[in-house]
Amino acid sequence: MSAQTVESRTSTENPSDSAGTSVDLGPASGLSCRECGQRFELGPIFACELCFGPLEVAYDLPLGDPEALRKQIEAGPENIWRYAPLLPVPADVADKPNLNPGFTKLVKAENLARELGVEPGKLFVKDDSGNPTHSFKDRVVAQALEAARAFGFTTLSCSSTGNLAGAVGAAAARAGFRSCVFIPHDLEQGKVVMAAVYGGELVGIEGNYDDVNRFCSELIGDPLGEGWGFVNVNLRPYYGEGSKTLAYEICEQLGWRLPDQLVIPIASGSQLTKIDKGLQELIKLGLVEDKPYKIFGAQAEGCSPVSTAFKAGHDVVRPQKPDTIAKSLAIGNPADGPYVLDIARRTGGAVEDVNDEQIVDAIKLLARTEGIFAETAGGVTVGVTKKLIEAGLLDPTLTTVVLNTGDGLKTLDAVAATSQATATIRPSLDAFRDAGLAR
Repeated sequence: MSAQTVESRTSTENPSDSAGTSVDLGPASGLSCRECGQRFELGPIFACELCFGPLEVAYDLPLGDPEALRKQIEAGPENIWRYAPLLPVPADVADKPNLNPGFTKLVKAENLARELGVEPGKLFVKDDSGNPTHSFKDRVVAQALEAARAFGFTTLSCSSTGNLAGAVGAAAARAGFRSCVFIPHDLEQGKVVMAAVYGGELVGIEGNYDDVNRFCSELIGDPLGEGWGFVNVNLRPYYGEGSKTLAYEICEQLGWRLPDQLVIPIASGSQLTKIDKGLQELIKLGLVEDKPYKIFGAQAEGCSPVSTAFKAGHDVVRPQKPDTIAKSLAIGNPADGPYVLDIARRTGGAVEDVNDEQIVDAIKLLARTEGIFAETAGGVTVGVTKKLIEAGLLDPTLTTVVLNTGDGLKTLDAVAATSQATATIRPSLDAFRDAGLAR
């Protein structure tokens, strides 16, 4: 994991051959350790060689003229590349083959607000099921893909609880990369099919996500992994930056305003921490007015290590063995868990969890009120929102954004038993009346 930089190359070159040369990732100026602050040159590394803390991208941001930057963004494409001046990508990123995710709908959820007792005009759902492979993972993979290009990788890979596998397969197919992704063996069938259909290699690992992740870490250190870009391991600093675009879009769609409250699902915790980073950048750039906001994290009770630590007042997140229908959030040892605790406490938010029954009820509530069919992770955020309001922790009079990160068609099993035909009748009006449906 030694620090290195790698020049932009063709896909046939060995990533290790060009160490020490420059790479074009736009405003990205290097990597910085989140723990000790040590700086490194841009390269396919993810941990500090001094303290083993996580690395993240540092920038030379375009400070000085917020109005000009705002106009530049608004004139950009209707996808995440409108924010290219704030991301680790080259200036011509929009001209390269990519799935171009982002700029998904921010839905004013008035019907859901009435059900939850939220003041009219104050509740929004950021619906990321509208991305190319129907989850927010398209954002982070798009970022990782550009880093993979810059570092000359030939294979795109990942460890995944499902959505990421599909996003990597699709992005690799579009960009002409080989893909080989690794998933737990008992993943939902819809996610297995979606990951496999793009023609890459899909490998089931006997065990849970943490077992899959450990295997991928071993592969990175082996000659077998030479030329492989693991989007959520050796490309993780760049990958994580894709989640910032959720913060950018939410604020732009609110009229360049910060929301008062956000409810965000927690798997590894990276999405929540990067959304906070994105909000802080918008404040620093003068694109939004600086004001307090609260961030709430949402977990499934069957995999709630961060929620457990928060409620106990602990700083250490103890790993758990996942047992929940929300498989996309089933990471028992979340890498960013301690940072989630810091953000929830710093902003005056909280971390809460809901059980499987509450997840299903929340999926159906969102579908019934807003016509949004969320996957189980969306059921977690809506269920936690309801629980937070009932507990008096979330203010129903303030502007609140709830994230739905994926499409319910991927997790049909969660609601199949309670979502069936109302009746089966003969094709006659009398049968329709007899079934009690004529009202």
